Amino acid sequence: MNIFDQIRLGLAVGIAKSVTAFVKALKLGAASVLPGEISRRIHPRLLPLLFEQVKSGVILIVGTNGKTTTSLLLRTILENQGYRVTHNATGANLINGLITALLADTNLIGKLNRDYAILEVDENILPLILKDCCPRYILGLNLFRDQLDRYGEVDTISFRWQKAISPLPKDTVVVLNADDPTLAYLGQNLPQKVLFFGLNEPDLYLGEIPHAVDSIYCPSCGHLLDYKGVYLSHLGDYHCPSCGFEKSPPLLQSTEWGQILIGVYNKYNTLAAATLAQEIGIERPAIDETIKNFRAAFGRAEELTVDGKHVRILLSKNPVGMNETIRAVNDIQAKGKSSVSLIVLNDRIPDGTDVSWIWDVDTEKLVANGGTIVVSGDRVYDMALRLQYSQDKLSEAAKPLNLIIQENLEEAISTALTHTPPQETLHILPTYSAMLEVRQFLTGRKIL
Repeated sequence: MNIFDQIRLGLAVGIAKSVTAFVKALKLGAASVLPGEISRRIHPRLLPLLFEQVKSGVILIVGTNGKTTTSLLLRTILENQGYRVTHNATGANLINGLITALLADTNLIGKLNRDYAILEVDENILPLILKDCCPRYILGLNLFRDQLDRYGEVDTISFRWQKAISPLPKDTVVVLNADDPTLAYLGQNLPQKVLFFGLNEPDLYLGEIPHAVDSIYCPSCGHLLDYKGVYLSHLGDYHCPSCGFEKSPPLLQSTEWGQILIGVYNKYNTLAAATLAQEIGIERPAIDETIKNFRAAFGRAEELTVDGKHVRILLSKNPVGMNETIRAVNDIQAKGKSSVSLIVLNDRIPDGTDVSWIWDVDTEKLVANGGTIVVSGDRVYDMALRLQYSQDKLSEAAKPLNLIIQENLEEAISTALTHTPPQETLHILPTYSAMLEVRQFLTGRKIL
């Protein structure tokens, strides 16, 4: 680095840290994006310079669902072994957010003394990052249809990923979900070292392929895949009867591993983090101990106690995610627990402005349990209409449903808590911006 670059780097770091201190002092937010935006304008090559300083390498975690939980679990595993880790824990996963997270751990002249950097990355910007930056590990969790106005279809994203990853050094390690046909095909065609994770538990198969399934056609020849069973959406055990494409064997046997939190989707998150941790060199007992004591990231099966009531927040931001949270809630309620839920639907930029995806959610399965469902959010009446249609489709023998519409979110939370019996759990299913609002009301603290 020449003297001019050093001066620019020091100036970028100094301004970024000053902006962070200013924003936090005035309680304007977490300063998770703005410092990176400003410093990047001062030094356009700031991100690759920061990548190069991470001693054991940068870990990029990408995918539609599960990034925050998986990255937090992996970070906890590494930190429990004494490694120093940088992590964009606020979930700011665009380039400016990544720069902000890395700069937060530098000294005043831009030196970053960390063993690893774990960065969860928006699936659409991975190719942009890989143009200039070279991670040591890439972990791909899944690809589902999510905010199609921004991302496009899953095969389009996968094609961009393959084009961006293929030129990376051969010692780059790529960890992918074998149960996702799109990612399995991607991994089978990469020149780098590829490891796979996935489930081998037929007991967890869904009774049928969901109607909102995303990708059940062979990514190699386009023929309809033959599934032995699906675990969620299009993730399952499959092969192509036309060209022979099939699921790659996972490195770990899922039946031999416990899991973090509730839901099949969290079993995937557990296996993803464990596969990469073992590749890094962490021993099995250390991983098991971390999994056993792990606590959820904010909004991802996070559990709180409010006014003596137990509350569980389950982020639900797309059809697959909400279907899985409904599945988890139903599993709990099948054990005789009460049925009280709060659904909060927003349509802001972080959520995606098109809420038509709610018609791909199997809300009938939630409504069929009866009980009380409170609805709120910017698009409260869209959600209420979806639930009303679900109720109309059920037979007269279905359990009675108490559907409460409350525009004001604070009052909706209070109403839902009032209807939750002592010793029972209120399940809150919010979109992303709604989740941040819900947490602020429940905890009095902002995340972003």
